[in-house]
Amino acid sequence: MSSPLSDQPPFAASLPPGTTSSHRWLSIVDSTRDLWLFDVTFLLSSYECIYGAGCRSIEPEPDPTETLGCCVHGAHFVDDDDLESTAAYAALLREDQWQFRRRAIAKGGAFKRKKKSGDWVTRKADGACIFLNRSGFPGGPGCALHRAALEREDRPMDWKPDVCWQVPIRLDIHTDDHGRDTVMVRAWERADWGAGGDDFNWWCIEAPEAYGGQTPLYEQAKDELTEMVGREVYDLLCAELDLIRVANQQTVQSQGTRVHVEQKP
Repeated sequence: MSSPLSDQPPFAASLPPGTTSSHRWLSIVDSTRDLWLFDVTFLLSSYECIYGAGCRSIEPEPDPTETLGCCVHGAHFVDDDDLESTAAYAALLREDQWQFRRRAIAKGGAFKRKKKSGDWVTRKADGACIFLNRSGFPGGPGCALHRAALEREDRPMDWKPDVCWQVPIRLDIHTDDHGRDTVMVRAWERADWGAGGDDFNWWCIEAPEAYGGQTPLYEQAKDELTEMVGREVYDLLCAELDLIRVANQQTVQSQGTRVHVEQKP
């Protein structure tokens, strides 16, 4: 069961979410009666990560190397399974793949527990996540876990902390008094980073230059969305978004035909 909650011009799906006054949403009820709300505007957009290709980083000042990205604060782990999985893959990294491997060993590991909250996080090295190789490293800049996964022809999302492969898509889960979940699937916004989000010099979700992908986000992020929402819900989502794309294309073609006719002498 599904229904669009709001509407806007067809071309809006190709624009950054921040450039439209409203978003189009889609509701889906799964077989367990949980309700899913999807930000259609974002998922139909041409967003793609531009790390190393225009990413200015989330630092207060732009990063001229374009290699810091959103990795400057390290990663928070969502649960023990997340931590244990990342630790197991980190143990496979070689020195030619991981710039700060020796430093992690000297510190007693790449992870630490925050004193106040008790949360497990990745350590930082030289102002960013300890797994982030910097510009000039012979093995190449970028996440050591990500690069190693690609070398082994694995999915990077299987090697990395959950938050690192989920961004820029966020799940907001709300459970009512009867145990029924309402899950919003939307863009990861500045506010989702906490108070520090307002200090970012730049955030890709808001940047037009990050909307140059060749395929809509819901197709590009198939593996990530499937992991987040499950195969059943992802298939239902694709069926609905495919229909919306066809309808949008037909509307645009119809408008183009009318313009062409009107311009005839």
